[in-house]
Amino acid sequence: MTAAKIIANEIKGYHRFVQFLIVLVAVGALASLARFVFGLGVTTNLNDTFPWGLWISFDVVTAVPLAAGAFTLGAIVHCFHIKKLEPLVRPAIVTGFLGYSLVSVGLLLDLGQPQRCWHTMVYWNPHSPMFEVSMCIMAYTTVLFLEFLSPVCEKFGYHVPLRLLRTIEMPLVVAAASISTLHQSSLGTFFLIAVDKLHSLWYNPLLPLLFWISAMCAGISIIIVEATMSHKYMGQPDEGELLETLAKILPWVITVYLTVKFFSLFALTQGPLFNRPGLLVLFIVEVAVGMVLPLFMLMSRKVREDGRLRATAAWLVIAGIILNRFNVSMFGMEAPGTFYYPSFIESLVTIGIIAAHILFFVLIAKYFPIFEHHPETVDYSIPDHFHKTEKGHAHGAAKA
Repeated sequence: MTAAKIIANEIKGYHRFVQFLIVLVAVGALASLARFVFGLGVTTNLNDTFPWGLWISFDVVTAVPLAAGAFTLGAIVHCFHIKKLEPLVRPAIVTGFLGYSLVSVGLLLDLGQPQRCWHTMVYWNPHSPMFEVSMCIMAYTTVLFLEFLSPVCEKFGYHVPLRLLRTIEMPLVVAAASISTLHQSSLGTFFLIAVDKLHSLWYNPLLPLLFWISAMCAGISIIIVEATMSHKYMGQPDEGELLETLAKILPWVITVYLTVKFFSLFALTQGPLFNRPGLLVLFIVEVAVGMVLPLFMLMSRKVREDGRLRATAAWLVIAGIILNRFNVSMFGMEAPGTFYYPSFIESLVTIGIIAAHILFFVLIAKYFPIFEHHPETVDYSIPDHFHKTEKGHAHGAAKA
């Protein structure tokens, strides 16, 4: 049987939702191809007034904080030694790795000269926040890839690289937290140059700090939603007790975020706040529904212990962060009387990227041990040979 037939038979055995995701990814790939063939001007609604559209607002500015669970949970588990949350680390790393990989795809699609993306590594401009973000994304994606290699090595029984990866685990965690902190905040730095363009409801000197804190809120919330849905739809272990611990941490982070946000709004913001009712409504929805409501929900023990209510509160935080990023990068940047809406091709590409994230996570969870706890007592001693271990021998040892 050829490889194509094996793959086709494997796909036929997938759930119909997974097959539907494959179709969406294929359609998104075709739309991406059309962008490269016909160019940005024909396939998007971007112009000199709106140079950053859906691909930047969602695929980059929004997707980056939604992938922040890896550095947030890694710091909580390894730096603060809350080891009982260890089973949640690997799924968070996979989510982060997929998120940043797809962010890179979105950036390549949005660049006018994508074939020159390598210029960033050669022609440095250390004074530009875009340079810092691009270098940090490349570095952080590399770190996440190295962290993701551990379940891959376990899957195929490669002991030597697994031993090496475990040796450099702590430096990788520190590097991940440092790099992610740099570029999460630098995304906010982007908009500090838009002094006369970004509305005063969101423009303030603490925007980089707000982006970083809100990324931690999004990262914790994504982990709660991801673990809940993995248990419900993929038959993975119920991590309700661990998620309850995260649900205790999340309100503190939200409180810090709201404190900094309101301080910057009333003490540091210069300019009118109530001159555009539409933007004021968006701001109120973002703060009240996306932050204040889940804060009060998670302060209740009943909500924290109830899986459905806990996930609902996490979804509200995620929605609030998404709206915040769109408010900063799109709605708050629009001048009165102007309006941007994505083209059909732009929408298909974004839908394909979202579908690809879900699809790849499901497939990785299916074929690799990302939901298995990685105990400290695992024997990583180097075997006598440098080849992969025999599966039969490994299973025999496990039974013994």
